[in-house]
Amino acid sequence: MRALRSFTVRPRLPEALAPVEELAMNLRWSWDQRTRDVFRWIDPDAWDASGRDPIRLLGLVERRRLDELAADTGFMRFLGEVHDGLRRHLTSTRWFQGRKGSPLRRVAYFSPEFGIAEALPQYSGGLGVLAGDHLKAASGLGVPLLGVGLLYRYGYFRQELDADGWQQERYVDVDPYGMPLTPLDLAPVFVDLAGTPVAIRVWRAEVGRVTLYLLDTGVETNDAEGRYVTDRLYGGDVEHRLRQEIVLGIGGARVLEALGEDVQVFHSNEGHAGFLGLERIRRAMADDVLSFAEAIEAVRAGTVFTTHTPVSAGIDRFPRELMERYFKGWSDECQVPFDDLMSLGHEPGEPPDAPFNMAVMGLRLAGRSNGVSRLHGATSRRMFASLWPDLPVEDVPIGHVTNGVHAHTWVAPEMVDLLGRYVLPEWQEAGPDRWAGLDDAADDELWRVRETGRERLVTLVRARLRAARLTRGLSQSDVAWCDDALDPRVLTIGFARRFATYKRGTLLLSQPERLEALLLSETAPVQLIFAGKAHPADDSGKQIIREIVAFASRAAVRHRIAFVEDYDIGVARAMYQGCDVWLNTPRRPMEACGTSGEKAALNGALNCSILDGWWDEMFDGENGWAISSAEGYDDLNRRDQVEAASLFDLLENQIVPCFYERDDSGVSREWVTRVRASLVSLGPRVTASRMVRDYVEQLYEPTAERADAFGREGRDRARAVAKWKRRVVKAWDGVAVSDVTVEPAEAELGSARSVRATVELGKLAPDDVQVQLLHGTVGANEELVNPSTVPMTLAGPGDAPATHSFDGSFTCERAGRYGFTVRVVPAHPDLTTYADLGLVTWAQP
Repeated sequence: MRALRSFTVRPRLPEALAPVEELAMNLRWSWDQRTRDVFRWIDPDAWDASGRDPIRLLGLVERRRLDELAADTGFMRFLGEVHDGLRRHLTSTRWFQGRKGSPLRRVAYFSPEFGIAEALPQYSGGLGVLAGDHLKAASGLGVPLLGVGLLYRYGYFRQELDADGWQQERYVDVDPYGMPLTPLDLAPVFVDLAGTPVAIRVWRAEVGRVTLYLLDTGVETNDAEGRYVTDRLYGGDVEHRLRQEIVLGIGGARVLEALGEDVQVFHSNEGHAGFLGLERIRRAMADDVLSFAEAIEAVRAGTVFTTHTPVSAGIDRFPRELMERYFKGWSDECQVPFDDLMSLGHEPGEPPDAPFNMAVMGLRLAGRSNGVSRLHGATSRRMFASLWPDLPVEDVPIGHVTNGVHAHTWVAPEMVDLLGRYVLPEWQEAGPDRWAGLDDAADDELWRVRETGRERLVTLVRARLRAARLTRGLSQSDVAWCDDALDPRVLTIGFARRFATYKRGTLLLSQPERLEALLLSETAPVQLIFAGKAHPADDSGKQIIREIVAFASRAAVRHRIAFVEDYDIGVARAMYQGCDVWLNTPRRPMEACGTSGEKAALNGALNCSILDGWWDEMFDGENGWAISSAEGYDDLNRRDQVEAASLFDLLENQIVPCFYERDDSGVSREWVTRVRASLVSLGPRVTASRMVRDYVEQLYEPTAERADAFGREGRDRARAVAKWKRRVVKAWDGVAVSDVTVEPAEAELGSARSVRATVELGKLAPDDVQVQLLHGTVGANEELVNPSTVPMTLAGPGDAPATHSFDGSFTCERAGRYGFTVRVVPAHPDLTTYADLGLVTWAQP
């Protein structure tokens, strides 16, 4: 008999155990071991049965057990210590509080997903886990940041494989009352969805000292269509995606206003939340009586945009007819021609009926933008260069902050203990000099930490293999082999991520004979563990999974290769802690960052990867292995063959021999040397603490300062810079470099040369521009290679009307081919960079 309605009844704890509820409701437990020890003490079996979810745990524990705990002096003493630890975390002075005079008061971090813990299943993969790690690191550093996302009533799908290995998606209704969430007693906030007002309910999650607001349209007063806007993460068609992004962006901005949050900096994690810019433009036009152009300047001053997409196909685009259906009301209210609105999401030269590009809008409405690794920053500058057509690609205003990972979420307890002894108790905050303390760690200690993680991983995989097959209807005898699958003494290679074509999950399977030889070696075997999901609409990704499962199901190799179903944070953590080698095989440069390898590295695993994403900037030749990238091949099949051959060569000739070359004590000294080199070189660089510090120093603080300046005195600076931009853009055709002279004519190494440029400014004044002298070595095509830039000084008026002379000098720093050029760029004290306008005039030969 099916219940007419169901609901969650939260347990009522004895008054003495009130701190337990506070600990359970703050997601700090997801990375604090002592807090998890409290829940394990309550009932170890129930803790495991709950999936290590404190809220579920408390629903499983009998009242009698709770009364026993309240009378247990040992437990109550420990509970008090841990509760005091939470209080200190929430109130103590942290890194940010030590930054005296920081202009930053509040950052709002918008993301469509947040991966914090399995108990809050609001994530699909890397983007969400990164967002969760960002919040956790901000909490640890004391950064005044809050998160804004959506509450999906069915979360992301649970993965099951059918008998043929084809991925099946199963969506589970999640009850927010059964999760560490608190509903806010807030007057309804509405968004307009194609003429229908949709109400938003707000839930609050506490992530240490950071608050996360999750928006939910599952409100009874909404019609059925409105209630299902926030049903599934990345589910539905393009219109459903648009509706979700309106709720996240516009609804999120309105919720923060309703809550009275004093936000200076709005950080959009990818383009999914980009519509928050349109809401802020609307309010600026209405409240401060700004024009559209002036409101854009006001909004840009306080906005940071992070792109995670290295390929154009990965960007959200919405057709004009859909945009018109949902934003014609915005256009009419703001009295902005709809073509002007559409142009925010168009590249130069695109027709008015071209799809609306969310990344393009994100870049246009952000004062500062970044990619998520050094290589991805360069890729993004090339990818979006058309937005600044007159600029050299290297000057396109997209920087980078390389992603990092929240150390305590992912690192094994044994490694935490070792790092605490040899680096610092607060090792995740330590610099390179302290990480060098690992040189004092004994080889045997590091080796044992690695063995412990591998043993734990093998136990988990065996249990998951057995459970998955029993669920599909196999008998106990049919699954008996699972109890002996894998071997805790064998070199273990992990590959876990979203299955997409460019990630090439089957690269190892492309040479099955060589792979079988590695797997079945009697003296030096290898075992492989795969995990991950394909997007529900990605049949190519599902086919990759099926091919892996088919290979792994063969009786000859199934004890050496496994696919773990339903990849989540728990499985990921076990794999990072237990794999010896972390494998990454994308087609370069299609991996924006790829933080899974960073998590594995902090656990002492060694990376074997294409030089893509974060590995491109952090591989040093000793801290892992680099697979050769054959980017010169246009034929992708041929490229895959060449790169697969490089991977097998590394495995056969370097990785496997290194692991199995043991001394009398059974330890591979060479392997441990590489593990130590990996930890020392990568430890200070791959943490989310380093990442968030970079965001604060490079992006948040300068953006906060600019946002305050543009918010003062009735938005006068926004008005002034918008007016100045209109004037400069209109007059720029009149700018030219009419003459360049240099003295002396000949150059010697170390000699100084003086340059005079005569510049026609037309209707502009010298203060409207900066004339720059660029100099450096010359490449094979007469191009300047990594030139230095020197501002030239105004020498006086020229001989002709509207001309001016500018002087500069440079020193020839290298022998050989050397050169210089002159350019004119816009200059204004309220420009973030000269590249804001995308205007530049070069001296002609």
